[in-house]
Amino acid sequence: MSAAAQAGARPIRVLHVITRMIVGGAQENTMLSCALIDREGFTSELLSGLETGSEGSLHEECRARGVAGHIEPALVREVRPHLDLVALWRLWRFFRRDRPDIVHTHSSKAGILGRIAARWAGVPHIVHTVHGWGFTPGQPPYVHRLYVELERRCARYCDLLVVVADVDREDGLRLGIGTPAQYRTIRSGIEISAYVDTQVTRTEARSRIGVPADAFVVGCVGRLSPQKAPLDLLAAFARLACIRPGAHLVLVGDGPLRADVVAAVRRENLGDHVHVLGLRRDVPELMSAFDVFALASRWEGLPRVFPQAMAAGLPIVATRVDGAADAIREGVSGFLVEVGDHAAMADRLAALAADPLRARAMGAAGLERVGEFSAERMVRQLESVYRALHEGREPPADDVWRRRTPG
Repeated sequence: MSAAAQAGARPIRVLHVITRMIVGGAQENTMLSCALIDREGFTSELLSGLETGSEGSLHEECRARGVAGHIEPALVREVRPHLDLVALWRLWRFFRRDRPDIVHTHSSKAGILGRIAARWAGVPHIVHTVHGWGFTPGQPPYVHRLYVELERRCARYCDLLVVVADVDREDGLRLGIGTPAQYRTIRSGIEISAYVDTQVTRTEARSRIGVPADAFVVGCVGRLSPQKAPLDLLAAFARLACIRPGAHLVLVGDGPLRADVVAAVRRENLGDHVHVLGLRRDVPELMSAFDVFALASRWEGLPRVFPQAMAAGLPIVATRVDGAADAIREGVSGFLVEVGDHAAMADRLAALAADPLRARAMGAAGLERVGEFSAERMVRQLESVYRALHEGREPPADDVWRRRTPG
């Protein structure tokens, strides 16, 4: 029984706000934060926009997990000033009526509108999780400056800024977003057992996708979007295929670049060796088919797919972006290369293909520390934050969690 229940206190009411519930890391993080919380000590509900997309929707899974949800149609991803003002007013009205103890926002748009509305509505405590900042490489300078300024202003409305990777804290402070005392690092958690305890053999997993049992298989799970740069990964694989003609690449996911990826596969004459699977809900089983996990992202927070690959016992080859180094230990559990360096990525993949013993040792090293990224650990840390805020105490510092939280 929770401490709150033992004391006869009412549960702490937490409302999570996110722009949209597509199949993605921030969204899965938010869903698990609601679904796995101690329901004697907390009520945890979710408010999101209606938009989904080619990536797929998590709304049904949220309902299946018993997460109480609310939809705000005016909350959309794109900047639409008139609609954004409508969303701001409706969020304010909802918070005034629902009276949560804590509003916890996620993603850039919901993070900005949600924090402003919660402050205006007099919500006692506001937490925001940074799943990677909204200002990204390649944005026009005026857009970048606008997002930075909005984050600076909205940080003043927060009790805490939760980051999933230490580098996001460093970037935020360098740009004047918040104060050091506001930041806490809480890793984005996954349900580890789903990846460790799969009942599907390597041979069975490969037969599902038409990959030869003896092939060297590079796998990637992620949106087919500019951020994840699947065309960069495909370019690296094309180089690998010249070195190791029997290699195969498996891409799991969907998104706006799918047609471009399919066209590039055809153009490079790689149709027999590249498998574009689209959306799949059997990702843990499919990972059993991979020899190595690869991701060529151009920017990230800390992708949840890294600990998923670690839990599956896979070495990782990825670009050196933001939180990647928090998960991947260079030369121990994987390799990091510079963004856009197709040749270096191909070389690292080829090295693992040539040395399967080293690849397995790297996968084992990742598996050994994946407990740091468990969903249960993440939720227990969030509960500590919520309780401390509700009781008027300082939330635990990062080093306290690292000492006390198993994993």
